[in-house]
Amino acid sequence: MENMDRKQTVYDYLDRAGIRYTHYDHPEAPTIEIARQYWRQDGSRHCKNLFFRNHKGNRHYLVVFDADRSLAIHDLEHRLRQGKLSFASEQRMERYLGLRPGSVSPFGLINDVENHVHLFLDKNLQREESLSFHPNDNTATVVIPREEFLRFLELCGNSYEFIELY
Repeated sequence: MENMDRKQTVYDYLDRAGIRYTHYDHPEAPTIEIARQYWRQDGSRHCKNLFFRNHKGNRHYLVVFDADRSLAIHDLEHRLRQGKLSFASEQRMERYLGLRPGSVSPFGLINDVENHVHLFLDKNLQREESLSFHPNDNTATVVIPREEFLRFLELCGNSYEFIELY
């Protein structure tokens, strides 16, 4: 799927669901460091999104947290209690989320029709007024009110939980 199609798929999904959001385009930003150059001071919490698999490769997890924080995989393994974790391959990312590296986002859950991926969100995100993510493409940013994001998660149907990540 082309980048424009990925973005439009997200916008169409949110629009059909009546979910409020705003978005803006910017140059390609595959890393947090690059993306910082283009983020607007809109009051939203920009999020980092990491996609993992368990040791057996039969479970996949999307971990979402404040982009200003960092996590060591060993600490994450301890907190998630899912055994040994490793970053999921590009092939797994495409298969389960319909995404490419550098564009990982919870909006990829719209492509997970079997609800295979479990979402872990840092509990501190529950206090934020709005959150920011790529719309499955790293040439844009979606700003979504927290309560609208929670509606989105309910619609997707994937299991998710807020936990203390740091």
